[in-house]
Amino acid sequence: MAFQDFDLLSERRQAERKRKMRKRVAIAVVSSLAIAGVVAGVIIAVVQRSGGSSSATNATQAEPTSQISHSQKMIKMICSSTDYRDTCKSTFDKAVKSEKNLTQPKDLLKVAIGATFDEVKEAFDKTKKFKFNSPQEKAAFEDCKQLLEDAVEELHSSVSNLGDSIGKFSSKTPDLNNWLSAAISYQHSCVDGFPDEKLKTEMQKTLKIAKELTSNSLAIISEVSSFLTTFQIPGATRHLLEKEASGLPAVGEDGLPSWMNQEERRILKGKRGVKLTPNVVVAKDGSGKFKTISEALAAMPEKYTGRYVIYIKAGIYDEYITVTKKMVNVTMYGDGSQKTIVTGNKNFVDGVRTFQTASFAALGDGFMAQAMGFRNTAGPEKHQAVAIRVQSDRAIFLNCRFEGYQDTLYVQTHRQFYRSCVIAGTVDFIFGDATAILQNCLIVVRKPLDNQQNIVTAQGRVDRHETTGIVLQNCRITADKKLIPVKSKIQTYLGRPWKEFSRTIIMESSIEDFIDPAGFMPWEGDFALKTLYYAEFNNKGPGAKINARVKWPGYKKINKQEAAKFTVGTFLDGDWIKGAGVPVHFGLYN
Repeated sequence: MAFQDFDLLSERRQAERKRKMRKRVAIAVVSSLAIAGVVAGVIIAVVQRSGGSSSATNATQAEPTSQISHSQKMIKMICSSTDYRDTCKSTFDKAVKSEKNLTQPKDLLKVAIGATFDEVKEAFDKTKKFKFNSPQEKAAFEDCKQLLEDAVEELHSSVSNLGDSIGKFSSKTPDLNNWLSAAISYQHSCVDGFPDEKLKTEMQKTLKIAKELTSNSLAIISEVSSFLTTFQIPGATRHLLEKEASGLPAVGEDGLPSWMNQEERRILKGKRGVKLTPNVVVAKDGSGKFKTISEALAAMPEKYTGRYVIYIKAGIYDEYITVTKKMVNVTMYGDGSQKTIVTGNKNFVDGVRTFQTASFAALGDGFMAQAMGFRNTAGPEKHQAVAIRVQSDRAIFLNCRFEGYQDTLYVQTHRQFYRSCVIAGTVDFIFGDATAILQNCLIVVRKPLDNQQNIVTAQGRVDRHETTGIVLQNCRITADKKLIPVKSKIQTYLGRPWKEFSRTIIMESSIEDFIDPAGFMPWEGDFALKTLYYAEFNNKGPGAKINARVKWPGYKKINKQEAAKFTVGTFLDGDWIKGAGVPVHFGLYN
């Protein structure tokens, strides 16, 4: 609401407007107790701008004792929105005793996220005292160490980017959700890496409070954002409201994410006549500067600014590649997804943890790949064998190919976009806990072992407040030529819940007849069937019939308005700009 020219309003209209404002505040308190405390500063500012006064204003001028009492009331209200209320209350009670001012959203959130940051660091220090009884436990700890370091980094980014104003907080909400969702995912991945023995239980106990604090921070951010959107606080929610005005994202002239610079936009558009100028060329035949991709990455300047472009000529590159977190804004492009190929064969059966089986790992933010293939050739008998693991935030893959069997594409964390790609596999072959959209992709289901079932997705959302999920939009789900002769003997499903709040949406896609009529299968017993979110919208083909789909509480046939929440512009939280003839679609196709 804008408060302008109040001196021109009649006394009666002034009183009426004040009554409306108080009514709106009262409704907010009743409908969302958690928000009332968080936005106290916002309400004060609004009332002051209207020329009035309020008890909230008086509270800010009260003595320290009154401030503490006021803070305690806010703590109770804000913690009511969380899943771990005792942990939440304890966190803020400590802050009040330390005489911290908890009257602004940024202060509350800094306390919540800061406590999470401290707890994860403390938990990691405790793990250093663990004793390992086998090489497997020691190896799992090394993975855990890296994952917890990543979690600490994400939490640090969250604290550092909260901002000093409501407006800045609103603009940073997508990033905060992204970082915190990644942090909680890393914690769970750490625990998952240990064998099912005493040490795994000990690690769960060690990270228990850290998990609860991260979840609480996500809940608080969600409630603050909800309030800002509902009340349309001036200068605070313009970005959110633009996206929600029609149920579709705001769009503009060239159709690409706002985080890209002009060079990146040219790359993704892939228009004829646009010639990339590589920083280095990789060629197995010696015609480039380097013969291996790893050598080219190792030669990348440490503090390179801008986008670092690596052209990889046709060839099969049998090497294990990691684009490290320090290697940001790297672009790799090849001569075609079946000509420029990265391959490996690490696998779980041979003693390698799933986390480490990837032939290619993209960790550095802003990674882009075009016209390349990524393979793991271990075969179905080797079980978990990842072709590519993607941890990079704002990662983009265009015209790429991912081939494997079990666990082909590991969309680990952060925001990821795949366009016109081919993904082939058998069991859980698109899995992870990223916010990932696969658009216009070909999903090829291969022939598994005789005693196996095929499952396309296994999404790993571990907390209901996470903003993650796997979305297949305008894709084609088809059977590989070797599966076709035996497809009636092998059950194939669209997904199963890897974690408790697994979320997968399949919309506007073509599904062939080999998909089991139930659509989805359970992980084990009734695990996650009430808490998952599996949805379908406007799919076609014989495998898209939903009359015999599972009857789980978490399965839904959604309408157009609900489906719009999972489109590129909305779900990936970008300021999307629409244009003609570019390989990205922002809303629904129909």
